[in-house]
Amino acid sequence: MKSLRFAIVVLIVMLLAAHVDAKVKVKSLCRVHYPSDARIEWQCRKLKWTDTPEKLFGEQWQDVLRFNRLDRRHFIGNISIKVPKRMEDIKDFTPLPATYPDAAEEEKFILLDQSEMFLGAYEYGELVFSFPAAVGIAGHRVPNGEFRIDAADRKHISNLYTIEEIGRRYPMHYALRFYVDKRAKGWTSYFIHGRDIPGYPASHGCIGLYDEEMQLEYYGAYDRKVNRPYYHELKPPFLEGAKKLYLWVIGSRHDPGGFHKISNGPRMLIVGTPPL
Repeated sequence: MKSLRFAIVVLIVMLLAAHVDAKVKVKSLCRVHYPSDARIEWQCRKLKWTDTPEKLFGEQWQDVLRFNRLDRRHFIGNISIKVPKRMEDIKDFTPLPATYPDAAEEEKFILLDQSEMFLGAYEYGELVFSFPAAVGIAGHRVPNGEFRIDAADRKHISNLYTIEEIGRRYPMHYALRFYVDKRAKGWTSYFIHGRDIPGYPASHGCIGLYDEEMQLEYYGAYDRKVNRPYYHELKPPFLEGAKKLYLWVIGSRHDPGGFHKISNGPRMLIVGTPPL
């Protein structure tokens, strides 16, 4: 009985420690360095609470967010971001290769470059779309290697973590499972799913993509209260990387909405080391 109690205490401490790690905030995205930064001249800009991406950057607001691996919820006062000296340099920004010859024979292929914190979808070796990705923090890294999407769940919910600020179970909408670590106790599952994209590693081992609709639903009331009078409500067009990838993977397959296995899902390659 004592050994069981000790094991439970150790597990709780480990989960709490992981939760604290994930709360580490980076105030300046200018110190998060990617290999592709060398191709673009940029300067650091500290945001005001009245700033919005649309107001500062007009039609290219999404390009600036992609360049910073950031969503609108984290575009707030006192955060410093990278602003290109020539906005045309980041039009339709992606640091991933336009072609991937090793996937030329594959109908669908997914590449995650952790050093760039970007995920791309390829069809017969041609990049069709890409999005910034939130990857794992130190001690909870996303595993590198070759995998295959083998399950999906449109409205997946975490059974381990809650949203610290509001106490709800952490949403993992548009979840795509790519790996089950059978060596770990409990068989840890790794997913691609919608989440906050703060511009630096932030997950416990999963891969996060844009899901601003989820943010409005789950965080809207909290953010309105905390950021008053500087709250900027998320409005369409929403950033929806997770949803787009999910629908692309599902394709013509039947989607019951809940958790279900996928046969012969897209191959996935994960490479690189996160910048922090």
